[in-house]
Amino acid sequence: MARKGRDISGWLVVDKPAGPTSTAVVNKVRWALGAKKAGHAGTLDPEATGVLAVALGEATKTVPYITDALKAYTFTVRLGQATNTDDAEGEVIATSDTRPTDDEIKGGLGDFIGEIMQVPPKFSAVKIDGERAYKLARDGEDVEIAARPLWVEELLLVDRPDEDHVVLEMTCGKGGYVRAIARDLGHALGCHGHVTRLRRIWSGPFEAGDGISMETIEELARTPELDAYLRPLEEGLADLPELKCTPEGAVRLRNGNPGMVFASDVEYGDEAWASLDGRAVAVGTYKAGQLHPSRVFNQSEPA
Repeated sequence: MARKGRDISGWLVVDKPAGPTSTAVVNKVRWALGAKKAGHAGTLDPEATGVLAVALGEATKTVPYITDALKAYTFTVRLGQATNTDDAEGEVIATSDTRPTDDEIKGGLGDFIGEIMQVPPKFSAVKIDGERAYKLARDGEDVEIAARPLWVEELLLVDRPDEDHVVLEMTCGKGGYVRAIARDLGHALGCHGHVTRLRRIWSGPFEAGDGISMETIEELARTPELDAYLRPLEEGLADLPELKCTPEGAVRLRNGNPGMVFASDVEYGDEAWASLDGRAVAVGTYKAGQLHPSRVFNQSEPA
């Protein structure tokens, strides 16, 4: 049975508060906008805050491009304590009186920059034999999670409020666990560590400073004023080159066929998106003057 709701497309950038799950935020946004379809581009832990980019309608087709984009976080690490969840929600399982100096911390950060191998926290949504790791961990099972590659663009010490806490800022690629960085850095420095505060400050083209609060979403729910906060579907394609197409090319692309585009600096085989009058028509592969579509957008005409 078809899902009821409006055929509304675009992005709503939410400044997520601590508490709700990412899924709960998406459900609230979908209800507030009366949207038929919604999804998010990258989970935040319930206690984390900051950018949660919610895609509506046809914009859900651009979610992978935001998920794959670089993201930045600020987070506070409590030194001297390890927890079973690698954050403040868990039980303390080890302690240390060792406190590294600022220079020692800065020196240790270098090992976590570039292409690293990271073992996700045991309390995470990683699947093991079809089960979520956090479910197995809660049931008392000894969870073994394989290490996976992570690209860390930058990892900086930005503040040291006291000897027990450090504030770090990290820019990384897809699939990074900040809690694992805190855990592994504490281990490397011989002092243990866990995250006490985490905020995603930007994700791809979306910044926390431009985000809407949950309070505002509730206040403006089901009103045109909330619609005004929607950002264009096309912002989800910011990391791909844009190619303009002819009206005839747009018709072919919307039907799933290769369509003529006007290329600039793209090369044969590059992924790109085609637009007509500034609106996305399709994403695909550029080959000899045509875009071969992999995703087609069926946006309703603007009011």
